[in-house]
This record gives sequence, structure tokens and C-alpha cells, in this order.
Amino acid sequence: MNKFMRMIVFFDLPVTTAPERKAATKFRNFLIKDGYCMMQFSVYSRVCNGNDAVEKHSKRLKTNLPKNGSVRLLTITEKQYRNMAILLGEISVNEKPFQAEQLTIF
Repeated sequence: MNKFMRMIVFFDLPVTTAPERKAATKFRNFLIKDGYCMMQFSVYSRVCNGNDAVEKHSKRLKTNLPKNGSVRLLTITEKQYRNMAILLGEISVNEKPFQAEQLTIF
């Protein structure tokens, strides 16, 4: 049985010059196309079904990194993610905890 995992990407990219802005936009667009949702500015997350999927998406993330800046990845279980406390503001529709529905086939 696979455990649902949450990959959280934190990034701080330079946007002073036009090429830097282009690289930052390209990275953000990659995240969105790869199934990540924005939690906050420069913080994106996605749900993965098990460690194999986390490994696959980690490799994809590494191959799409911009040349400059700071990018960090934190992987936690969906149960840990549900325990996150929101101290100010509200949870957005995109970041609601993932509920896996169990399917029974006879």
C-alpha cells in the first residue's frame, strides 16, 4: 500500500534582469504544469502516491531548476500536512488536504 506524500517546494529566485525574470517564470510554469499548486508566493506543493512518485518528481524538479537562486524541497506525509497549523489567513481550495477514497472491488 502506498502512502500519499506531499512535496513542498520553496524558492527565492532573482528577478532583477529580464533573463532572470524569464527563468523565474519558466520555473514557476514548470511547477504548475507538473501538478504543483501555489500555497503562498514562492511556495508550491503537490500530492504524490508513494515514494516512487516522489522520486520521479524530484528528478523532474532537479532537471528544471533555474541557474540562480534558492530552491528547497520538503517531502512529508499527507497526515503530517493535515496537521499543519494556519496561524493567519485561510487555506485555499488548491491546498486542501488530499483525501484518498478507498475503492472496494468484488
